[in-house]
Amino acid sequence: MRSRSAATLVAVLFALAACTSAVPAPIELTVLGAASLKGALEAAEAAYEAAVQGTTLTFSTDSSSALRTQIEQGAPADVFLSADSTNPQKLVDAGLADGDVIAFAGNVLTIIVPTDNPAGIASPADLAEPRVKIVAAGDEVPITRYATQVVDDLAALPGYPADFAARCAANIVSREDNVKAVVAKVELGEGDAGIVYVTDAKASTSVTTVKIPDEVNVPATYAGVVVKASAHPEAARAFLDWFAGSQGQAILAEFGFLPAPS
Repeated sequence: MRSRSAATLVAVLFALAACTSAVPAPIELTVLGAASLKGALEAAEAAYEAAVQGTTLTFSTDSSSALRTQIEQGAPADVFLSADSTNPQKLVDAGLADGDVIAFAGNVLTIIVPTDNPAGIASPADLAEPRVKIVAAGDEVPITRYATQVVDDLAALPGYPADFAARCAANIVSREDNVKAVVAKVELGEGDAGIVYVTDAKASTSVTTVKIPDEVNVPATYAGVVVKASAHPEAARAFLDWFAGSQGQAILAEFGFLPAPS
């Protein structure tokens, strides 16, 4: 009897061990995302963790160029989500990405001013007026590249002075680390205006917008890659595909993002 009981106990223990080993180990993914994605990523966190049991997401947001540099310097990351396609492509070219760049969202630009608009900015042309204080981002930040193109294209419109771009450049009073910091400075009244993504303007209750003409607005393409050094490349790929898919698109749309340009 004792022998039979011992054998039964051993069988039970083996069965329990088998069940335990069948449970997948929890996975934590580190996602580095553009500052303008912060709200959408927070919403995506809850949705994805509910849909994919056992996977948790940790986000860090900053300018896309700063995040790319961190990855290049060996910072741990599984997925990189950029406000452009240039920065993730640089990781691909450097052999630091697993797979191709995937575009997942689009955006357009707008001018923001404090709610009380002390400089009286009514059109993009007013950005070149004397004593207007413009808050911009650093040279390597994607919003700066987009904004520079907008200003150059505005300068070509009828009624704009030939030196419009130079006047705007002369009115820049600070260069911030990322687009969220640009918004924050304008909210505080430390600048009269800034050019940001429409989604950033939508997320703020302390600024109002001045429309950029459609014919010179610049479509921004957001794109991501799986980081080659990821400890969980399959899980990282699954998240990136989900974010670029219908469920992620629905969340991005709630925050004002557009589908990725085709």
